[in-house]
Amino acid sequence: MTNTLVQNESINKVEEIKDSILEHLCFNLGKSPRIATLHDWYMATAYAARERMMRNFVSYTEKMQNKKLKIVGYLSAEFLMGPHLGNALINLGIENETKKAVEQLGINLNDVLEQEEEPGLGNGGLGRLAACYLDSLATLQVPSVGYGIRYEFGIFDQTIRDGWQVEVTDKWLRNGNPWEIVKPELNYTVKLGGHTESYTDDKGNYRVKWMAESEIKGIAYDTPVPGYKNGVTGILRLWKSEAVESFDFHAFDKGDYYGAVHEKVFSENISKVLYPNDVSDEGKRLRLSQQYFFVSCSLQNAFHILNLRGLSIEEFPESMTFQLNDTHPSIAIAELMRLLIDEHQVSWDKAWDMTKRTFAYTNHTLLPEALEKWSLPLFAHVLPRPLEIIYEINSRFLLTIRDKYPGDEDRVKRMSIIDERGNKSVRMAHLATIGSHAINGVSALHTKLLKQDVLHDFYELEPEIFFNVTNGVTPRRWIKLYNPRLASLVTTHIGEGWVNHLETDLIKLEQYANDASFQQAWHDVKRQNKTDLADLIQTVVGTKVNPDSLFDIQVKRIHEYKRQHLNVLYIAHLYNRIKQKRAEGIVPRTFIFGGKAAPGYFMAKLIIKLINSVAETVNNDPEVNGLIKVVFFPDFNVKNGAHVYKAADLSEQISTAGKEASGTGNMKFAMNGALTIGTFDGANIEIMECVGEENFFLFGLHAAEVAETKANGYWPYDIYNNDQELKQVIDMIQSGVFSHGDTNVFKPFVDSLLNVDPFLVFKDFRAYVECQEKVSAAYANQKVWTKMSILNVARMGMFSSDRSIKDYCENIWKVAHG
Repeated sequence: MTNTLVQNESINKVEEIKDSILEHLCFNLGKSPRIATLHDWYMATAYAARERMMRNFVSYTEKMQNKKLKIVGYLSAEFLMGPHLGNALINLGIENETKKAVEQLGINLNDVLEQEEEPGLGNGGLGRLAACYLDSLATLQVPSVGYGIRYEFGIFDQTIRDGWQVEVTDKWLRNGNPWEIVKPELNYTVKLGGHTESYTDDKGNYRVKWMAESEIKGIAYDTPVPGYKNGVTGILRLWKSEAVESFDFHAFDKGDYYGAVHEKVFSENISKVLYPNDVSDEGKRLRLSQQYFFVSCSLQNAFHILNLRGLSIEEFPESMTFQLNDTHPSIAIAELMRLLIDEHQVSWDKAWDMTKRTFAYTNHTLLPEALEKWSLPLFAHVLPRPLEIIYEINSRFLLTIRDKYPGDEDRVKRMSIIDERGNKSVRMAHLATIGSHAINGVSALHTKLLKQDVLHDFYELEPEIFFNVTNGVTPRRWIKLYNPRLASLVTTHIGEGWVNHLETDLIKLEQYANDASFQQAWHDVKRQNKTDLADLIQTVVGTKVNPDSLFDIQVKRIHEYKRQHLNVLYIAHLYNRIKQKRAEGIVPRTFIFGGKAAPGYFMAKLIIKLINSVAETVNNDPEVNGLIKVVFFPDFNVKNGAHVYKAADLSEQISTAGKEASGTGNMKFAMNGALTIGTFDGANIEIMECVGEENFFLFGLHAAEVAETKANGYWPYDIYNNDQELKQVIDMIQSGVFSHGDTNVFKPFVDSLLNVDPFLVFKDFRAYVECQEKVSAAYANQKVWTKMSILNVARMGMFSSDRSIKDYCENIWKVAHG
């Protein structure tokens, strides 16, 4: 009887969804089924899914009016959400019913899903982490709002021409976006430029008025974020910039047609492009303006929410907490002070206490160039009033430092928000640290290094405010949605609880690690996933690869510290061995790379060129006989990640120790059954501790050894001369073997390694080669490899973003969670 009821309920759902799709096709898109395109079907299906989310969205928004709740505001310059539809269907629990509904309409759901344009609103791990956290916040029923920018043009699309990266504008909005709900009534004015004027109010209090050069309006665009099968839909609120007055009729009437729309063009530039190139002063000004624009809109919106809940200004820190996702939104500290002091007439001391209790700061980097600094003249020109507030914050803070450490002026200089050396600048990481009640790193090693190095002085001052929250990723998207074969196999054996209880349930897989039939089923899933990726590679890149070869994959942002070039040197080493008839012990491998280089980062772009040049040589040499293949998969993003992570045998996590804060790709690979070859860096360490050293391929220097090597003087040329295999590889690149005889194209690359080698590629090369030999030996025994793969997945429960969010809730935000 129960089965009949469930079956009938499912049939009813299918009919409801089908009717909803047809209604949206007609009333939203003005199309009949006969003339509807695949994109029309996608839009109609998306609207049908959104309709079901909005019911939850409205009811949960009502619940957030509860005065006793503390709402989390997540401030991030990036939200790399990925395609929405598939994730929405999974979290709403209607994937199977929707699949049947569209099939009855004569459409394949996979074809529909493929139509979705990925919102390019993030650059990489930082933005994808923010997206995973929004998923977990909704799943754990934590009242929250994600705040960012609705970039009209996201991260560029990447194409490869003659081996070089070419950037193409990402027009992700060109066909419309069915997931966003514009909220024109939620609009706020943001000031830029101009000067300030001080005065005394009628109560004798010192006041400041910001006489702005220009004002920009921010309009809210809401995207619903569904929790997993719990009736909760969270909010991603993105701000679009518009002119306060978009059309000057008088200028137009006089024939000044450009002047008539000047304000519109200037204002809309603020939310035009994700991370505009900041080589020029104008680019820097635009980036700083973007950061201030979205945090000002977000904080003004928070006051609006406070007012709707009937709470007083004094209750702000108890009613809302803001997490700064890296340094990009750290200007929020000065902006909240400005709003409290200038707009709400709160005293300085009270405003500072409220601000400090409101903010928490996540640091995501140990690289000095990524700890944002803005030149003082630029800051003064763009944000004169916030700069005055920063001066006052700094002045009061330095008084406390001098009181605590009398006579230690070196410490005062190190800790000051204003860097007085050379061209004076504002240190945004210092502002974030001083203005927050909690600071956290994103892996155990990263947090340790923050305390020891990057923020050591601040840790000595207030050790109790430093925490670690190791990153995590959502299993809903990265396993259940994107690896359905594995998800089905796991669910069949341990039930479905793992999807939102990864920490406690996934470990149950361990009991099957030695089960021969389970091993075979596991191997078959991986083989099918590899076949799918091989077909995609042939379609996209034109290279035929062997799905029975070891899929050795490194996909991430291209950067010297991530050391894609160490991987390439190893490939060249294998190629050299094959050419010298020394191929014994080499198992067939397909090396797959993916990732984007920042448009202005020449060396990263040269590494992409080298990967493609090595691929061209290796893949077309008959002597190689398919033993190794090299592929650069272009335009790596969330959508492409759906195919890549689940097909990997080996995950390359080979950054220089002490440089990668955490990484999240390492988690996605391991959760999908890939084994890791990695350095003692970031979350690699914690992954190894969880899965066991025997199931992890560790090599290279530790962070302390990296520091010691550099301190004692590092001479890469000596290593080159003393390692004949490395020398042969570098000489091959230098002599033009991979560049049709051109000895100039890779000269900057070779010179950098021989003379500087800033990320110790040569130092770790031999250890990497030896570790890769262990990988080959392990892969040769498929029974052993499969067992290692199963244990990797079984022991990855800690790396769910649900666990990360629980850590934030309990240790930093002090809010309840589901």
